[in-house]
Amino acid sequence: MASIVLFHSALGLTAGVKELAAELARDGHEVQTPDLFDGETFLTVEDGVKKRDALGIPELMRRSAEAAEKSPASSIYIGLSMGAAAAQFLAGTRPGARGAVLLHAALPLAAMGLERWPDVPVEIHASEADPWVDDAALDAFAHASGAQVFRYPGAAHLFSDTSSPDHDASQRAELVARVRAFARR
Repeated sequence: MASIVLFHSALGLTAGVKELAAELARDGHEVQTPDLFDGETFLTVEDGVKKRDALGIPELMRRSAEAAEKSPASSIYIGLSMGAAAAQFLAGTRPGARGAVLLHAALPLAAMGLERWPDVPVEIHASEADPWVDDAALDAFAHASGAQVFRYPGAAHLFSDTSSPDHDASQRAELVARVRAFARR
């Protein structure tokens, strides 16, 4: 089974993120859920973004990299929204990464300081009209990395987090089934 590092969104390490981790762990995977916000959680993405901005992106990336050091280099990196940036960066820069699953976000290669994507499989999951997703960035990264992209109907952002007001049980079930299949590869 795989070692997985699961990074939370700007809502923090919510019960919904822990639930996803538990589902993956029940499949036999070793799942780490770093808390980049020191225990704080938020009810809205806007409030969480304020925390993200107060910490700063360099500090969040430092915390993410430090957390990843506790897992094998051959881990699968999964992230929700803000956490997708950490998952994408680590999968793209940590030699031996087994894969990346980007939930509700994707950045262009240049944002990570990369000229090309390594031979690391990627899945991207996002709503078709998610106002928080930069479609051009997602498409550019998908093209550059060969990622498999799954778009879901609607405009919900964090539909996979059962703690989020955007949660959608049927779409989450479809997404989780795909993530579980990816982790079994």
